[in-house]
Amino acid sequence: MSSYRIAVIGGTGPQGKGLGYRFARHGHTVVLGSRAAEKAVPVATEVTERLAGVDGAGEVTGASNSDALAGADVVLLAVPYDGHDELVASLAESGALDGKVVVSCVNPLAFDKQGPSGQVVDAGEGSAAESAQRLAPGAHVVGAFHHVSAVTLWGDRDLIEDEDVLVVGDDKDAKAVVIELARSLSGRDGIDAGRLRLARQLEPLTAVLISINKKYKIHSGIRITGFDAH
Repeated sequence: MSSYRIAVIGGTGPQGKGLGYRFARHGHTVVLGSRAAEKAVPVATEVTERLAGVDGAGEVTGASNSDALAGADVVLLAVPYDGHDELVASLAESGALDGKVVVSCVNPLAFDKQGPSGQVVDAGEGSAAESAQRLAPGAHVVGAFHHVSAVTLWGDRDLIEDEDVLVVGDDKDAKAVVIELARSLSGRDGIDAGRLRLARQLEPLTAVLISINKKYKIHSGIRITGFDAH
């Protein structure tokens, strides 16, 4: 398995912290980014402490979002959808995302008295991942890691063996990187689920899982059947 330097933009939130922990647990170097470095550093310390005693764990540090990008092979966008476009545009403006594999796990969701639902992006013809690609045309954007619960990511299991990571993207090589990264979660390659535009279906599906979790008091996930040797 390759080793990557991964910048987690939004690394102080539950999803970003959990994914950063999983990546570092399996040997990757992780920089947790935040708007302010002083917010990221204590979270990085918390993750480092959690990794104590894990053989082969990667280093975890904290930095500002812009500093986290320096030297990164992979950039994970784990930020709320509100403010997403403004943040991505600001990061892309300097060219810091050019040539990098940028992974979006952003879920545009809405909540009302009836519960969670997916927000309509670009009149139904877009998604957070596609917006990131439009705003950072020099990056290789891939959609993945939408459906793994932050609670599960921060859990005690070495591998989350009963869930799959669905990966969408238009760049074959970038998608291959993320498919391999999925091994840090499940121990298996992620599943190539098609082109980037299918993020329009993957992102709002998270609302369905949240609804299931609330109903049954669980942390549900996705598993794809039909693979004889997956």
